[in-house]
Amino acid sequence: MSTVNTVTEQLTRAGQAIEHDSFAIIDAEIGSHAYTAAQWPIVRRMIHANADFDFNGLTAFHANAVEAGIAAMLAGATPVVADVEMICSGLSQPRLAHFGVKTHQFISDADVIDAAKAEDTTRAVQAMRKAHRLGLLDGAIVGIGNAPTALIELVRLIREENVRPALVVGMPVGFVSAAESKDLMAEVSEVPWIVIRGRKGGSTLVVAALHALLALAEARQKAAA
Repeated sequence: MSTVNTVTEQLTRAGQAIEHDSFAIIDAEIGSHAYTAAQWPIVRRMIHANADFDFNGLTAFHANAVEAGIAAMLAGATPVVADVEMICSGLSQPRLAHFGVKTHQFISDADVIDAAKAEDTTRAVQAMRKAHRLGLLDGAIVGIGNAPTALIELVRLIREENVRPALVVGMPVGFVSAAESKDLMAEVSEVPWIVIRGRKGGSTLVVAALHALLALAEARQKAAA
């Protein structure tokens, strides 16, 4: 049985060659690094997404993060809850469909906007609360790439309301509370997480990390076949 990924690869041989050559260049330029063999494909794909080698070092992992992410993908029908639509749009639908994964985001819902105005909070906070009310957060992969307030609210939900996502990919970018929100997430022991320390981040990085996890899940799936 072949163990070469097919679902999570580029669709053409030319595309596959470019991606593989890019990964080889990153490996050569980085040389040695402190990540495990399971963590490095995630960091490498994040570097590939925006040609920023700072993510070698800025990316931090909960000890169980990679295994938790792979298990969540392989479980089938695991929801991905995102803070913004950009993450849902950036993820490969065929790759998600292979594992039965559905994406959700509520940032522009009318009730979310109304609640944010009424309570003088952000839409991102209210979107996380809506996901919780709908029962989507427990067992989910939560991807946050834009809104630090979404990550801060998620940490509150974990600590105060016993919410238990399968994995949190917390990578909000920005200058107000972005670094602090990720430091806060990294203090959580109850839920696995992947974060980018400091101000850098963004939805593109969340998408890259999730695509890497999908590739690792497919490799595991094929090896077990």
